[in-house]
Amino acid sequence: MLLAYDSLTGNVRRLALDLAATLGAPLLDVRHPDSAAPGQPYLLLTYTFGRGQMPDSTRVFLEQHAPLLRGVVASGSYHWGQHFARAADVIAAAYGVPVVAKVDKGGSAADRQRVLSWIGAQRHGPHDVHAGGMTWNAGSN
Repeated sequence: MLLAYDSLTGNVRRLALDLAATLGAPLLDVRHPDSAAPGQPYLLLTYTFGRGQMPDSTRVFLEQHAPLLRGVVASGSYHWGQHFARAADVIAAAYGVPVVAKVDKGGSAADRQRVLSWIGAQRHGPHDVHAGGMTWNAGSN
């Protein structure tokens, strides 16, 4: 799965690079519109701006490439309280995708594992849906 990322301070970029190296996954920096458009499903990693807004660069990217969006990870800082990583909630609600993780700054080892596990579950294909530890398989109903 492609990892599309938007980073202001470098925290999200470092997280995306680490995940891509572990997975052998391609990366796309959404701030470079001259980059190739995502030609495959992608996980969006972004940051939260101000009091819970998604960055303009993320918004512009999603306006053009939302159909292939499969999930979102947002970075923030715990000191923002209720606005912590709120961009994930905003994007998930607007585009009907799951919040894969909300991470403090560059994320922890546990955050990385959560994202890796989610991506691994996506590789099972369109017939396996994992939610809350339960698996539904379209072929067994």
